[in-house]
Amino acid sequence: MNILVVDDEAVIRNGIERTIRVNFPQHQVYTAASPEEAVELLRQKAIDLVLTDVLMPGMTGLELIEFSQRSHSHIRWVVISAHSEFAYAQEALRLGAKDYLLKPIGKEILIGKLQALCDEISEEAAQENERTKEARLLAGNLRFLREAVVARWASDLDLGGIDLKPFIGNYPHFHLLLLCMESDSDLRLEHFIIENVMSELIETEGKGFVASVDAKSLLGLVTLQEEEGLGRLISQLRTHLKRYLKIPFQILHTDRITDVESVPEQVRRMRKSSESQVFDHYSSGGEKAVEVAMQYIQANLGSELTLEKVASVVFLNPVYFSQLFKQKTGNGFKESITQLRLERAMELLVKSELKIGEISERVGYPDVRHFSQIFRKKTGCTPSEYRLKEAAAMGKS
Repeated sequence: MNILVVDDEAVIRNGIERTIRVNFPQHQVYTAASPEEAVELLRQKAIDLVLTDVLMPGMTGLELIEFSQRSHSHIRWVVISAHSEFAYAQEALRLGAKDYLLKPIGKEILIGKLQALCDEISEEAAQENERTKEARLLAGNLRFLREAVVARWASDLDLGGIDLKPFIGNYPHFHLLLLCMESDSDLRLEHFIIENVMSELIETEGKGFVASVDAKSLLGLVTLQEEEGLGRLISQLRTHLKRYLKIPFQILHTDRITDVESVPEQVRRMRKSSESQVFDHYSSGGEKAVEVAMQYIQANLGSELTLEKVASVVFLNPVYFSQLFKQKTGNGFKESITQLRLERAMELLVKSELKIGEISERVGYPDVRHFSQIFRKKTGCTPSEYRLKEAAAMGKS
């Protein structure tokens, strides 16, 4: 039997692993220090029992159970936690966990619980016939094969003579959903979340499946019970993902497709569209991020202000920051920088006696000639002409 221990605290994780190895040497023990590692092990190994912490970075143990139920329904779960709140225990049991153990876990309690679960799993395995085991294994392997075939199909790559009929023959017409993520970090956990949420929602509106296309995108295929269901599906998907994901994402979709040959072109169109579509920001922090960025820009107008540099100040990916900035301010990043620099230059031209070259440097233009060209293009006059005009206007008043 394969047992997985998931806990971000090394002392707890290693202690449980050691107890299992000493008292149950016949079983294989795997450990994961994070939900990302747990998801990868669940995909790679035939895990029978999981002991998981509740509170971990990235995903809670309860969310791990919830998202794993679709593809790993046979697994037994035990939740371990330093929190005794009834709500945690109640939710764990609702999700099908076999028990809720409090840290620090007594060795005898852990051994007793594991023995009971091992006996239960062994008894069930004895009752499960060989055909059922093979069917479960085949279903899992077919899912990975379908994912590989669909990824190549969507990218218009050679399928090596593979017939698509076994994979999409039951879908005479369908819509495609392309979900793109924007992040430079490891996205295995996000893939896991999206695949499970989208699959669940597809089943509520019809039938279909989800496949990973590449590191940053997944493709969903859905045959709807009614065409109005597409809007509901996308709306619910966006709502769920804003709750669970911590990165920007986009959801794109096609119209109803009946011609299988058109799929690669349809995917290309969605990818092209994604280049100009604003990402959904995953939290209300978007407003604050742009506010902080604007404060930084105002304080550093005389310095080099690249998109990458300012995005790093607010810990956002440059592509996402650029879209968020335009969404919140109504102007592009470069356009806003230029406008702010010129406004500061106008202020200095009127309120100071600094030379044009000094003002140019103070607002971030080391080349005074370049500064004068931009100033004239935006205002219709040179910096010197602007100063004289404003001085004359003030003199008259």
